[in-house]
Amino acid sequence: MRILLPLFIALPILEMFILIRVGGIIGALPTIALVVLTATIGLWLLKREGLATLNRVQTRVSQGELPETELLEGIMLIVGGALLLTPGFVTDAIGFACLLPFLRQPIARWLVQRAIVIKTRGSGGGSQYRKETHIIEGEFTEEDKNK
Repeated sequence: MRILLPLFIALPILEMFILIRVGGIIGALPTIALVVLTATIGLWLLKREGLATLNRVQTRVSQGELPETELLEGIMLIVGGALLLTPGFVTDAIGFACLLPFLRQPIARWLVQRAIVIKTRGSGGGSQYRKETHIIEGEFTEEDKNK
């Protein structure tokens, strides 16, 4: 959480710096057109990949499997779409990384694997990812409470 405040301050400054530099090289109107073009391509890609991810979620659920990677991909699609709508080239690069399947899917798989490992290794009570079972053996007899 400590990284978010500096990120929210530094990222817009970096975006403005890059937009001004690119605008100085290719001109203001081509720079604006490029920003609008990336947003348009991003929206098209978001729709296409969102539907494909939704279909994979439905398939995994119908097979009785937990679609953890696909759900994380859905979150990445939302973040990527928002970043592509934000004017700037740095946010566009991160947004496209979240939207392009050949980048998004390996990142999502890695994050899910990492989360499972951290959850399993972490301290604390029981974890849904642990395969441990505790069996207590014993005998019992039922007593009549009316006596």
